[in-house]
Amino acid sequence: MEFPHCPHVQILVKSGIMIKNISRRIILASLMASAADFALAGAPKTSIRPAPRGGGGVDVPKRNVSSAAALIKGAGLGGKTAFVVADARTGQVLESKGANLKMPPASVTKTITTLYALNTLGGGYRFKTRLMATGPVKNGKLQGDLVLVGGGDPTLDTDALAGMAKQLKQAGVREVTGGFRVNGSALPYIRSIDPSQPDHLGYNPSINGLNLNFNRVHFEWKRAANGYQLTMDARSKHYRPLVSIAKMRVVNRDLPVYTYKSAGGRDSWTVARSALGKGGSRWLPVRKPNMYGGEVFRSLARSFGITMPAPKEIKGPATGTVLVQHQSDNLTEILRGLLKYSNNLTAESVGLTASAARGGTGGSLRASAQKMTAWQAANLNGKSSNFVDHSGLEVQTHLTASDMVAALVKDGANGH
Repeated sequence: MEFPHCPHVQILVKSGIMIKNISRRIILASLMASAADFALAGAPKTSIRPAPRGGGGVDVPKRNVSSAAALIKGAGLGGKTAFVVADARTGQVLESKGANLKMPPASVTKTITTLYALNTLGGGYRFKTRLMATGPVKNGKLQGDLVLVGGGDPTLDTDALAGMAKQLKQAGVREVTGGFRVNGSALPYIRSIDPSQPDHLGYNPSINGLNLNFNRVHFEWKRAANGYQLTMDARSKHYRPLVSIAKMRVVNRDLPVYTYKSAGGRDSWTVARSALGKGGSRWLPVRKPNMYGGEVFRSLARSFGITMPAPKEIKGPATGTVLVQHQSDNLTEILRGLLKYSNNLTAESVGLTASAARGGTGGSLRASAQKMTAWQAANLNGKSSNFVDHSGLEVQTHLTASDMVAALVKDGANGH
């Protein structure tokens, strides 16, 4: 459902070509050819971007192109096909088929989520992750609790937590005499975006107010003399702290490759020995994001000479004095990354945050997505859409080509 390298679609946007100068059939032929390429899992080898001609226009050779139905058939597309070709500035529909057919949009959903978040929060919005103290700092000792408070930041990584630990040391803290608490109440805890999918898929993690490394843990294995050497870590560009909140065990079996259960307050995994080979690695989802973030921060703080007890999870409004605050990039840049890399956790975090700003989500992803559905209907001329998440991972979401075009036109050719 995602076409990140589709030059045929990008031509009209990037070259500024007026649609009236190009045959609609040629546009459709290009789109169908591109779709056929992706159906075969191979991106086009070259771009068909036309070369500029004199006079500021583009000369397009005359071609005889058959009907839309024939183009679709020739592209070898199976199942149902729907499309709308429209003038991006006026919204005039130039060609369509099944314009009002409800289809699962998959990651195209993220386009609507982007507009929803920008409209609600503004492009300058920044997520904040804080370290708060419930008591004073005297002689290097925090006489009270230290609380790591998540703000829903989908881009928080281990390097950012290391920066916060360094700032905590600069603030004069060497020891926490009270407790170390982790508060992720800024967003509701959601165990997985789509519960029907297998547990081991890294693109289907938990969502929470504290999200670290996209709520994924890095699993690496190497063949050793007596089996395999296994590591689970929270790596980023500069740091690789080992974690114990996620455990892996090798089991003699063929299938399934992975199993998961929550045991002893940890994510407990097993992996089939037959699937490991000589070595490799992959990212696995984290189901206990608060404790994951807490463990990693404690490890980093220790490397800066700060001692504190093991983390404990708390809920409710965060209170205390802010000692350190980390801010994300502005929302515009986060959303650029979202549309480039199609990260599901980012989509859900910004969608949930936008819904909370509009009056709460009822604690569920579906309730938040319904707020986005209502917003699209009221603001983007959406008539038939229905969202159950903000990433498009759930197949129950549906969107029509007509509603998608209406949303893009309403925002404007030079808008977001």
